[in-house]
Amino acid sequence: MKLCVVIPVYNHGEAIGGVVASVLRHGLPCLMVDDGSEPGCAERIRELAAAHPESVRALRLDVNQGKGAAMLAGFREAGRLGYSHALQIDADGQHDGDDLPRFAALSAQHPQAVICGTPVYDASVPKGRLYGRYATHVWVWINTLSFAIQDSMCGFRVYPLQPTLALIDTVAIGRRMDFDVEILVRLYWRGVEVVNQPTRVHYPADGVSHFRVLRDNLMISRMHAKLFFGMLLRLPLLLWRKVAR
Repeated sequence: MKLCVVIPVYNHGEAIGGVVASVLRHGLPCLMVDDGSEPGCAERIRELAAAHPESVRALRLDVNQGKGAAMLAGFREAGRLGYSHALQIDADGQHDGDDLPRFAALSAQHPQAVICGTPVYDASVPKGRLYGRYATHVWVWINTLSFAIQDSMCGFRVYPLQPTLALIDTVAIGRRMDFDVEILVRLYWRGVEVVNQPTRVHYPADGVSHFRVLRDNLMISRMHAKLFFGMLLRLPLLLWRKVAR
């Protein structure tokens, strides 16, 4: 097993240094994917990579394409560099870097599985976002006919790259805020095990959110509809898997 941390970055110049520091503190290599950030953030990313050439790399997308597109580029680059697993963590500092060893250890125990973060929120979580997640949870449970995925929206997870690259090379995955949910459902459809790992989540008071309520909710609604019809096509297989277990 050879694991690399992949961080999608878009205008998180204030927070990315702390995220990279937490990765390095635990001795993990890191790939930052700059998703067309403004010049100040792009310079900060270059500085971090230059300061730690042995363990930190930067990949630049010249035009902003979305979190999903950044992660897809990160997967392909990590695979090209010879890594077997990619650990995704967000660049805004909301995830607890001290949980990185837990995710890495669990992935070593279950190398064929996706290790999926299950948020444990503190009082900083916006209530609207907290309650809004439950609609997506219900749709994911319907579209997988399973409760195996406890939270499909948390951006803290480990992917085994072999099945992940095979998936993204054959199926068009959402490239923005629909990415986290869709790729997890589609990996589950392909028989990839999901192992859930509780992790603390804190929303910084000065955190940068790129969620656009109207645009992204419409995008996520279309994704759920697409996945629902995909579930219907796979219904016999999903039912057989439930019986076989």
